[in-house]
Amino acid sequence: MGKKKIIQKSGEELIKESEAVESALKKEPQVKIPSTKKIAEGRIFISSTYNNTIITLTDNYGNVLSWTSAGKIGFKGTKKSTPYAASKVAEALVQITKKMGIEKVQVIIKGIGSGRESALRSLATHGLNITSIKDITPIPHGGCRPPKPRRV
Repeated sequence: MGKKKIIQKSGEELIKESEAVESALKKEPQVKIPSTKKIAEGRIFISSTYNNTIITLTDNYGNVLSWTSAGKIGFKGTKKSTPYAASKVAEALVQITKKMGIEKVQVIIKGIGSGRESALRSLATHGLNITSIKDITPIPHGGCRPPKPRRV
């Protein structure tokens, strides 16, 4: 092994390099979020499956502010998919929205689980101002092509 070559930079080059690094760090994100103001409006996504109910709180830009699910609260196994668990999940999310100061919400429901209606009712009864309810559950259009008949 020979001697290693050490590159020395002048003071001006070091200053230019540090300015380039700082400007790269100071670039603003593509989506601007009003961080100093309280967020007045938001969206709540309810995903209700056969196994769990997941509720996500986002701002109007789609950035996730908080989420909770039946498993996160403490329900295990088949109890996670019950309407009671879904209402408790919605209740927990309402407390978070009130701490953040969110008053108006749009509710978007997806899935065919048993907790979708009870979660929505729980959101309404705990004092959230629901401006719109939208169902985005995917609908099958006729399914896949059936297999050919078997030839023996």
